[in-house]
Amino acid sequence: MIMKNLKSVIAAVIAAQAIAGAAAAQDVTLRLGHLANEQNIWNKAAEKFAEEVSALSEGRIAVEIYPNDTLGSEIDLINGMQLGTADMTITGESLQNWAPMAALLALPYAYTSLEQMDEVASGPIGQEIEQQVIDKAGVRPLAYFARGPRQLSANRAITTPDELNGLKLRVPNVPLFLNVWQALGAQPTPMAFSEVFTSLQNGTIEAQENPLSLVQSANFNEVQSTINMTNHVRSWIYLAISELTWEGLSAEDQEAVTQAAKRAQEYERGLFLENEEAIRADLEEKGVNFVEVDEAAFAEKARDAVVNGVSEELRPTVEQIFAMQN
Repeated sequence: MIMKNLKSVIAAVIAAQAIAGAAAAQDVTLRLGHLANEQNIWNKAAEKFAEEVSALSEGRIAVEIYPNDTLGSEIDLINGMQLGTADMTITGESLQNWAPMAALLALPYAYTSLEQMDEVASGPIGQEIEQQVIDKAGVRPLAYFARGPRQLSANRAITTPDELNGLKLRVPNVPLFLNVWQALGAQPTPMAFSEVFTSLQNGTIEAQENPLSLVQSANFNEVQSTINMTNHVRSWIYLAISELTWEGLSAEDQEAVTQAAKRAQEYERGLFLENEEAIRADLEEKGVNFVEVDEAAFAEKARDAVVNGVSEELRPTVEQIFAMQN
């Protein structure tokens, strides 16, 4: 009888420990929503982040990932993070609605290489951008991911600005982008992304500009024969957490989240480099012709439009970024 009671006590203790362990494993749950699909490298980097957070926090922190805007749009999530109803997202220049310096994340012809972009993003200017995002948007950048450069697709080779010659070109509704393409000699037209394929097909527009990943996923290769490698916008995007959520974490858990984000950034960079090569190879196999252009000529003609297209507050920093190209 004593032995039976002892076994019951031991079983109860083990059960209690298991319940306590399960509770500890769910001390914090971070919900991370973003716009990309499951196959996108941002989602894969988010999954890597979740794995690393769990390991570094010894299971205290769980990250739940919601791709495809299932928790809401990018702006919805930022608003939610400010209110404390959302925890994390992947976001970029949309943050300029609150923090003007976030416009520097996607500045035409400002970054001539991935290395120079890294120098800005990880250096004093990047730190200033991040601090303004924290202070004015209530969102804390934890890591940044590179984005594929925007390229110009058309049905002909365009190697210099002079060859644009009034090209009817779709651009997103970003005033700076419109100003730059007008200065280069094109005829830019703002249009929703969902309308681009049909508009290219029926000739309403002749060209569009986007990273190769979007050219591939939208099947623009079916209506565009040539990709002109203008590399006109190199940019980055942040893996970010609500400042309210961040302040609710212990110092130990903040450190775990920070280190996990660094590891996710390194992981994403490897995927990014592999992905760019694979996408180009796939598009070439589908018959798309890639054309190298005179980037210096495009950049030189665009520069004044870029500098004059930003606020007076940002112009000194923009000039500083351009100076780093030399």
